[in-house]
Amino acid sequence: MTSPNASASNRLTSQDLARLKKYLADNLMRALEHEGTPAEQRAAFIKQNIVHVYGQTQLRLPDDLRKQIFDQVLNDLLGFGPIQSLLDDEDVSEIMVNGPKKVFVEKKGQLIKTAVAFDDEDHVLRIIDRIVLPLGRRVDADSPMVDARLPDGSRVNAVVRPVAIDGPSITIRKFKKDKLKVEDLIAFGSLTRQMADFLAACVRARFNIVISGGTGSGKTTLLNVMSGFIPENERIITVEDAAELQLQQDHVMRMETKSANADGQNAVTIRDLVKNSLRMRPDRIVVGEVRGGEALDMLQAMNTGHDGSLTTVHANTPRDAISRIETLVLMAGMDLPIKVVRQQISSAVDLIVQQTRLKDGRRKVTAVTEVAGMEGDVIVLTDVFKFNQTGVSPDGKVLGETTATGIRPNFMPRLEAAGFKLGAEIFAQKASASQNARR
Repeated sequence: MTSPNASASNRLTSQDLARLKKYLADNLMRALEHEGTPAEQRAAFIKQNIVHVYGQTQLRLPDDLRKQIFDQVLNDLLGFGPIQSLLDDEDVSEIMVNGPKKVFVEKKGQLIKTAVAFDDEDHVLRIIDRIVLPLGRRVDADSPMVDARLPDGSRVNAVVRPVAIDGPSITIRKFKKDKLKVEDLIAFGSLTRQMADFLAACVRARFNIVISGGTGSGKTTLLNVMSGFIPENERIITVEDAAELQLQQDHVMRMETKSANADGQNAVTIRDLVKNSLRMRPDRIVVGEVRGGEALDMLQAMNTGHDGSLTTVHANTPRDAISRIETLVLMAGMDLPIKVVRQQISSAVDLIVQQTRLKDGRRKVTAVTEVAGMEGDVIVLTDVFKFNQTGVSPDGKVLGETTATGIRPNFMPRLEAAGFKLGAEIFAQKASASQNARR
């Protein structure tokens, strides 16, 4: 690119500004490569030399515009381009790029369109490459979808043409630097003190627990919080598609799936990792999410002495969670009668915790449900706690109350045998509680 003409500085178009940014970035990258600047000194080098490279253009842009251009170039070279400011915003929990000119965020549970934009599709692709290439992954027309994570742990999904019809897409689920604790969820109204005490006892007593919920409902956050109840002296193996869990215990072994190479070989799946975890002397197995045939391996582990396991599954109700697990078990390729599958589930899973994203954007535990065995061919579910919605306020806030149903779980003798004697007040039914807890 030739240096932009100084006389045209007062009538630069958006295309001219994009060319200027590319000119600055290309020259700085060439200077970096020529000098062989170490990675840890790149930021200082770029900040020192960007003024010199800009001077070669002979442009005299207004100070505010020049600063804006410099910031954008620095973000492109050192960060993640236009979305860096969104990554730095602590109120933003999710970032969604639907092509170069449509960038949305989730803030406090609400979707908002931002003024952030990329120059063009190539600009989006450069940022995607910046994210995935250091991880040894690729995205192109032959492999148009990729899962990755940022250095801070934020989860990234990218999709490009021909799958993404309107241009390359990026979805980022941000990683919270400060791990939420159970007290935070109580303060947010996500669950009650009674529910928290009950769940803590169930985790410590080594019950097998499935956290059920829809996309973006807060399943992983709740899994993180509940894993905090696991005693420090136990060996925990975590299995995830993209590592998100933030377990604070000392004895944690984390495993993550691996995509296939360019030849489509050597992929490592969740199922592979679950099978391998059984050979690693685990006290607890925590699977970030079951979404395939690994559900059968997980159930078999739960049924053969690996109790105290935790996992999540995509489903909208506890009953749907059971159906979802049935389907996933059948995906393992074993020709099992459905009654046998249900027997496996009912004997393996002790508790389903339903996490829901309400219409007003808040996340809440809407049911804590015991898997109470089988009657005939049907798995019996009994709600221990349940959220009952009573309406919606004029400002759109969902109204309702989470209460105990008044039913004590069948597994209470197991809890007491493990040393957890919960007071009757935890299960005391309020007048507004559902009268029809057994389904």
